[in-house]
Amino acid sequence: MQIKFTGAKPAVLLALGASALALTGLGAARLAAAPAASTAAGGTIAPAEFVKKANMRNPLLSPDGRYLAYLAGANGKEMLVVLDLNDLSKPAKPILQAEEARESGDRTLNGFRWVGSDNIVMTIQSREDLGRGLSDFRRLVAYNVATGKLVQQAWDGAGGDAAQILHIDHTKGQYLLQRDAVTGTTERWGFPEVVRVNVITGAYTMVQRTNPIVRGWVADSEGVVRAGFNQDRENGKFRMLYRSNDKQAFRTVFLEADKTFTQAPPTPQLFIPGSDMAYAMSRRDGFAKVYKMDMTTLKLSDPVYATPGFDVQAILTDYDDRELLGYRVFDGEMKIIYTDARHREIQGFLDELFGKGEARIIDTDRNADRLIVYAGGRAKGGGYYLYDTKTAKIDLLNWTRSAIKDAPLNPVKAEWVTTSDGTRIQVIVTTPRHRTGKALPVVIMPHGGPFGVLSASNQLEPWNQPLAEAGYVVIQPNYRGSGGYGKKFEQMGREPGGYGVRMQDDLTDVLNHYAKTGLIDAKRACVMGWSYGGYAAARGAQRDPGLWKCAIAGAGVYDMPLMNKWDALHLGKFNSGFQATSDNPEAISPARNTAGKWAPILIVAGERDARIPMEQSKTLVSNLRRSGKVEGTDFRYIVQPKGTHNLPYDDVHIQWIDEALAWLTRFNPAYVAGDSDKPVG
Repeated sequence: MQIKFTGAKPAVLLALGASALALTGLGAARLAAAPAASTAAGGTIAPAEFVKKANMRNPLLSPDGRYLAYLAGANGKEMLVVLDLNDLSKPAKPILQAEEARESGDRTLNGFRWVGSDNIVMTIQSREDLGRGLSDFRRLVAYNVATGKLVQQAWDGAGGDAAQILHIDHTKGQYLLQRDAVTGTTERWGFPEVVRVNVITGAYTMVQRTNPIVRGWVADSEGVVRAGFNQDRENGKFRMLYRSNDKQAFRTVFLEADKTFTQAPPTPQLFIPGSDMAYAMSRRDGFAKVYKMDMTTLKLSDPVYATPGFDVQAILTDYDDRELLGYRVFDGEMKIIYTDARHREIQGFLDELFGKGEARIIDTDRNADRLIVYAGGRAKGGGYYLYDTKTAKIDLLNWTRSAIKDAPLNPVKAEWVTTSDGTRIQVIVTTPRHRTGKALPVVIMPHGGPFGVLSASNQLEPWNQPLAEAGYVVIQPNYRGSGGYGKKFEQMGREPGGYGVRMQDDLTDVLNHYAKTGLIDAKRACVMGWSYGGYAAARGAQRDPGLWKCAIAGAGVYDMPLMNKWDALHLGKFNSGFQATSDNPEAISPARNTAGKWAPILIVAGERDARIPMEQSKTLVSNLRRSGKVEGTDFRYIVQPKGTHNLPYDDVHIQWIDEALAWLTRFNPAYVAGDSDKPVG
């Protein structure tokens, strides 16, 4: 369950239209009881093939299991399509093109849900310029798979955000919608109401009116609004209101601020029917564990589930959010642990069929009779399968990427390293499958965030594979401050001396560790990253120029005081301290320390990046020039006109990886004279 706080803005009308898009690879290969291998062409796989849009992404089964909706990648873009699983000989039917909104007037699809077995409710985002910068508006539109009709959902009187679904009644074809409302007054902007929507007609009735201290609501599995939330932008205090049933008034049960940003409020993840109890996660004991929580007092039970030394990542529920099925856990890899007997049995069968840990359940129908399974993606390329438990039949729906299919991937594993101050950190190591020698060139790749976690089995930044395919060892440290390892470990990155200092030392320590093992040559090392990783790469080029042959920085923060001001304006005073908590932010800002020697650095920025403003890269580049650095020699600056913070298109994503490899080849080539495994010719 996700709680989203949004400020309301005036309503705008959204123009909708399904664009034609040539779809490739949407047919389904019929298989016997076990999937047959389909090996891709041998040799080296081109870098672009690892970052192109996937053939299939985010597949969701209809409640009755007949239809599958998913995002299909083709020609560098994505489209929402629906496939009739009762007749796999028919191609998937296109519904709406999904393209990230960039400029004023752009519309995009950025989410979808089933409501009943015949209606896909899509989130449509519109980007508009209201005179004070770009603002995003969200609306819902339902698509009926039988009629092909698009129906607007509760648009009348809606404000800036009218797209948060709180509860779905699949039997009645209704759902609860949280929406900003502006009818008759502007005083309620940012204080949402809850309405019940009929998915067929789009008509709605009032369920919960606005509350002047609530910016987000939560409903239970019966469709009763039980809790409300708000966070003060200035002091950070998080307020939670609660009631036992719809006859009671709400009362405040929690009002606190977490200045460390490491202790999430005790929000309900799953209400236990017929009680005031809910499952919740808390770091009360230092690590995120699952508890039963009395919503009237917020008293926690003894832990219901925990993973020693790691944070539990999420609670998994059934189709109707009534029962607990299991947990998403992390121990260097993201895994699913099922407590539900049937799901556990199915997972056991998949482990036997594909190999232990090689397949996972992605989605099921309401009765878990049909399942979408993803197999592969670790040792070899992967694909999506339809598993019918009644017929015990498995159908390959599509490979993730056509050029890779189930070809061998570069080996990835999680390992532990002890840093120079005695802190143990986990790192993800990808070794090049085509190489046999030692003392190999290396790319240290700090992940974005910085307070998230990178998993060996869940690569949100997939550049380890194309770089390893080119001949580099890729090491991705979960440096101190990374999530997943408990509150204390995360706090190490937030306290003064962490951000830009000890977090950078972790990169150095990891480099030295693997040099001592003989795997890599510390004199053939570059540092590369995106977002926070871009900051760490630039900081490395500035702080440790003798350590790195080159640096590659994308979408990074380079001037901390400037970024803190931007965050205060857009996120509020309290959240302006979310990033660096340094006693001297100027000292850890690469853009304010451009004099002196730097490692050669490639700087890539997206012109439409909504998270990191262009002023960050512009300031860095301007100061590099002012300090006498020569463009083309000391640095290269690339602005991607269509680029955003998420590398949304194939062309910008491919440019990023191609330019990175070109920079690496120039300053730190993968193969040099003397390499015992240098390719011939």
